[in-house]
Order: sequence, then C-alpha cells, then structure tokens
Amino acid sequence: MIWWLVWALIQTIVLHRLQLTWETAFIDSFVSNTLLALACFISFLLYRYYQPGKTNKMYRVVFAIVITVLFLNGSRWLLRYILVHDDEYLVFLEASSPVRFIVSLLIISFVTLLNWLWGTLEEQKEQQNRKAEAEQLVKEAELVKLRQQLQPHFLFNSLNSISALAGAKPDEARKMIQQLSDFLRGTLKKDEQQTVPLQEELEHLNLYLEIEKVRFGHRLNVEIVAGDNSVAAKLPPLLLQPIVENAIKFGLYGTIDAITVSIAARVENMHLLVEVKNPFDEATQNVKQGTGFGLSSIQRRLFLLYSRNDLISTEKNGNEFITRLKIPQLK
Repeated sequence: MIWWLVWALIQTIVLHRLQLTWETAFIDSFVSNTLLALACFISFLLYRYYQPGKTNKMYRVVFAIVITVLFLNGSRWLLRYILVHDDEYLVFLEASSPVRFIVSLLIISFVTLLNWLWGTLEEQKEQQNRKAEAEQLVKEAELVKLRQQLQPHFLFNSLNSISALAGAKPDEARKMIQQLSDFLRGTLKKDEQQTVPLQEELEHLNLYLEIEKVRFGHRLNVEIVAGDNSVAAKLPPLLLQPIVENAIKFGLYGTIDAITVSIAARVENMHLLVEVKNPFDEATQNVKQGTGFGLSSIQRRLFLLYSRNDLISTEKNGNEFITRLKIPQLK
C-alpha cells in the first residue's frame, strides 16, 4: 500500500510537470495505478495456483503482454469516460499510450519474475523436505532392521538352552522361558524409543544376563559399575546387550574356567562413556573367526543416529578385550 501511494504521488507530480492540471494528473495517476495494482494482484493469484513448467517459459511472456494490453485498454477506456470533456488530455492520453505500455509491461514482467522466483524457491523447499523425509524413513527402516537382526542370535541360543534344560532341569527351563518372555516384551516396548536412561538400559540388560547365567551357570560373572551421574545419561535402547553378548561369547570360548565381564559407565565432557571388558585369549580366538556383525552393526546404528564414526572402539590389552562406547549427551 505504501509503495502504491509513493508511486501514485510520483506519477501525479510527473504528469503535472507535463502541463496537466493537478486534478487531471491526480485522476490519471489514481486510475492508472489502481488498475495496475489490480493487474499485478491478478498475476500473483494466477501464479500462486499455476506455475508453468520449464518447457512453458513463453507462457509467462505471453501472459505479461496480455495482462498489459488488458490493463492499458481498461485504463484508457475509464480515463476517457471520466475526462471525456477534456480534449487536451485525450490527445495527451493517446500520445502517451506507447510509454504507458512499456512502463506497464516492465512492472508486470517484474511481478511475473518475482512470482516465478517465489514459486521456484517454494518448489525447491518442498523437494528438500520430501528428500529429508525420505532419508529419515530410510534411516529409521535401517535402524529397525539392525535391531531386528541382533535379536535372532540371542533368541536361537536361548531356545537351544531351554531345549537342553527341558529334560534334565524342567524348573530351570520354565524359569528361563519366563525370563526370555520378559526380555522380549521389554525389547518390543523399546523399539519406538529414540533414547533411554542408562538405568533403564541396565535393568533390561540384567534380564538378558539372568538368562545367560542359566545357560552358563557359575562360569559367568558380571560386574557393573555405574556412577550416580551416569545412570540418568541417555543412550540408544538395546545398545549394550549385543556388546555384552559379544563379550560373553568370546570370553567363554575356548575355556572351561569362570570368567568375569565388567561394565563401567561414567559421564565425562558431555559424553556417556561405557567400557565393556572380557577375558581374551588370542591363541583360542584365532581358531574361531566371527562375522563381526554385532559391533559393526552397532557402529552403523550410532552413525545413523549421530553422524559420527568414532563412537565405538575396541582394544586388545594383554589378556583383555575392551569395547568402548562414547554417547553424546544433548543439553
């Protein structure tokens, strides 16, 4: 509205300097600029609901010319009707028609260009949103797939153990079935969660460890040390179980002695640091070559969640194998 008033005022002054009276100049300026504003508004509405494709660029040029011609004829007719008795003005109106056409075409073309730019930016924004949504769906699908792939390894081992216990120790088999049921129920519950407190993750991990202790009896000992400042820290759900499963698997392989798997957690520099240690005998481990799926899948999952590849690391330290997690904590 302000720009319309400014432009109308400038045009009134220019027309007055061209020997028109103030009244005539004001009428000409008011009528011309009102109709021009209407033409620009019609252009805006049209391009809001219809944007010609890249192969139809000429449509914009043709449309600008058509709107300009309609505007010019409409303003000439209305001005002739209002100022019909002013012969000098009617001569001036005819003489100034080419200039009016050029100026109007430039303004309407400018509005057309702005609408085209606006439509292009909106289209790019929509494409980026669709791309981001598609990438998010792919990421979520891959995360679900990774979580689901981890469960069968543990489930098959547990079912084999239940089968072995069913005949000799039916009470322990029933207990293990109940523990497995509780564990799987908790797993399903966590599938929709992005992160969980470490305390909740450790409680779920204990369900898993109770099952493993039924399988391995006195041979398996687990030590968990978590500071008070770490139990509230957040991490992706079901992250520790495959790491501990990996530690138990390779810690017990090749030995009949009891082993201890230790888990330590602390918060440092806005990161939750978790270390999982298990005994490691290189002589026996070289005989058994694992697929490496467990730790590699965790690394892939952490990358999808945090876009970082340095959040899980492993180290062989003498007769110990150490897996370290570093989970960023958002403020």
